[in-house]
Amino acid sequence: MLNGKKIVVVLPAYNAAKTLEMTWEEIPFEFVDEVVLVDDASRDDTAEVARRLGIRTIVHKQNRGYGGNQKTCYRTALELGADIVIMLHPDYQYTPKLVTAMAAMIAYGEFDAVLASRILGIGALKGGMPVYKYIANRFLTFVENLFLGHKLSEYHTGYRAFSREVLERLPLDRNSDDFVFDNQMLAQIVWFGFRIGEVSCPTKYFEEASSINFRRSVVYGVGVLKTSLQFRLARLKWVKWGFLP
Repeated sequence: MLNGKKIVVVLPAYNAAKTLEMTWEEIPFEFVDEVVLVDDASRDDTAEVARRLGIRTIVHKQNRGYGGNQKTCYRTALELGADIVIMLHPDYQYTPKLVTAMAAMIAYGEFDAVLASRILGIGALKGGMPVYKYIANRFLTFVENLFLGHKLSEYHTGYRAFSREVLERLPLDRNSDDFVFDNQMLAQIVWFGFRIGEVSCPTKYFEEASSINFRRSVVYGVGVLKTSLQFRLARLKWVKWGFLP
């Protein structure tokens, strides 16, 4: 716990057997109360590794997508009584050592959500992010800041922390089950006026680290632009935004 707040780390997993233990070993258990792994019908032995490590494990019998995986993660964490939920990918692309700093920013009331940004500092390209992904990241973030009327260094990190209030307030079930879920969620957070903080995070790109291919990246990028446009039109009261109650 931090400041009396229960901290739950959720691990949305897909074929993470080779990297899960490395991730697990660096989680700061002096502050983290529980860890939940949701295995999205992996084709390797992710679930077996998780159970061997003693991780609370949920297995989807059919693949529900990255967004569908997160929905199960957050629902389970709230059922466990979490005050702060941190999503950490078990592919070891992000360092678990930032969990404490991210949780503290929420536990002491400074922010409602915290993102670990690969763009702050020099971590992204140095960590091996492909140049085309870096350029796309910067372009999409520019568009999103413009349309959402907010200012973040990156909207596309997979390392995030949320207060219980955020997760209970957002209509997450209305969001996509695919990768654009992440972006829709941030747009909802901005819409409801929650405070978003960022920390600089190094990242690692290597063979076992999950990464969507070029085609899926294009689909994701189109989804991001669509979400940003929908948000802006809803702000102008020209359309009703489908991701709100």
